[in-house]
Amino acid sequence: MPRVDNSRDQRLAMSAWVKLARAASAVGACLARRLADHDLSESQFGVLDALHHLGPLHQCDLARKILRTNGNVTLVVDNLERRGLVQRQRGGADRRFVLVSLTAAGEELIRKVFPLHADAVATEMAALSGEEHRQLSRLCRRLVAGRVPVEGH
Repeated sequence: MPRVDNSRDQRLAMSAWVKLARAASAVGACLARRLADHDLSESQFGVLDALHHLGPLHQCDLARKILRTNGNVTLVVDNLERRGLVQRQRGGADRRFVLVSLTAAGEELIRKVFPLHADAVATEMAALSGEEHRQLSRLCRRLVAGRVPVEGH
């Protein structure tokens, strides 16, 4: 991917980035407040959602699925486990292998919260048409796929 050198291209890129970041922040803040009504953080919801839809997962796979660090997921799972919403199972010989699964209470909570969250997302995104949702999805996928990896990130 070529480096952008043109100051006009840089201004356009910066303007687009600021708009994207503001939109994501505004929508994300509203959705986070709604999750807080259920005593859940975004990361906690992400873990419950992933386990609900994908079944038990290795803790490292959970981190990749919800785009968080392994350390962050450890803390999130600690808190969910303390609340009785998930359980951990350690591998026999390899104690580093930690499988996380929902408890009955966790399954009950995500079944209650997921439809409410999906409705909140739809409400927050209602300013866009269906075609605009598809276009935004395509553009975001292209943006991610076209990234030039930076060492250490």
